[in-house]
Amino acid sequence: MDGKSLDTNAPASQPAADKDEESWGSFALFVLKLALAVLIFRSFIFAPFSIPSESMLPRLWNGDYLVASKWSYGFTRHSLPFSMPLIPGRVLAEQPERGDMVIFKHPVDGSDYIKRVIALPGDTVEMRGGTVFLNGNAIPKERIEDFVIPVSENTQCAWGAVEERNAAGEQICRYARFRETLPSGKSYNVLDFGDVPADNYGPIIVPEGRMFLMGDNRDNSQDSRFPAEAGGGIGLVPQDNLVGQASAVMWSTDGSASWLLPWTWFTAARWDRMAEGI
Repeated sequence: MDGKSLDTNAPASQPAADKDEESWGSFALFVLKLALAVLIFRSFIFAPFSIPSESMLPRLWNGDYLVASKWSYGFTRHSLPFSMPLIPGRVLAEQPERGDMVIFKHPVDGSDYIKRVIALPGDTVEMRGGTVFLNGNAIPKERIEDFVIPVSENTQCAWGAVEERNAAGEQICRYARFRETLPSGKSYNVLDFGDVPADNYGPIIVPEGRMFLMGDNRDNSQDSRFPAEAGGGIGLVPQDNLVGQASAVMWSTDGSASWLLPWTWFTAARWDRMAEGI
């Protein structure tokens, strides 16, 4: 004996299994908190969206990845992942402004769409020969310099384009571009291929709770000029279908990247389009 007494009341060493269980419990709690934070952020602050078509040329290109502000127009079940029916009606509702670029759920198939707000409830909207008339007044449409976009995996020349090669030998698409200016003074650029049947529409009065939306690529957009049907036109879109307002392009790719070739992630990137406000 060394003269030291044993403390029979000292706690026994915690088994290793209990320590492992506590570690896994702490990790699970961290993952749960992280998932909840991401859910709140995506549902009520910002959420990412991708552009899968050319209906919003010249501003948005196929292969752009953007973020949308979720609070701009209030919150509905469409603010939540999978449109979970947890929010009744539209909370903190705000009406969009004419000229806003909005993300919304298609009235028939529920997929995410993006278009520009042209007319709001009570407005009379009409198209004559490709010119938009709002409440009886033509929206000024000024011819500006051509829009040029490189041909890529994500971009092919539509029927309204002139396909040519630039000085560097790159294949490009050239389109006639115009600037429209709303009565509020807000302006944006559109493409016009020429005379098509959808250049004449209306007049119609936008009913309460609805919006008349158009694509900026006027002759390559299934928008409010066409009846709502799955994968096609959208008709007069209910404001309750709003998801958010397009805010900024955060990433853009020309479609040539391969997941198996990491260096192509960089060569395919359109660096000059990133971090651009909308």
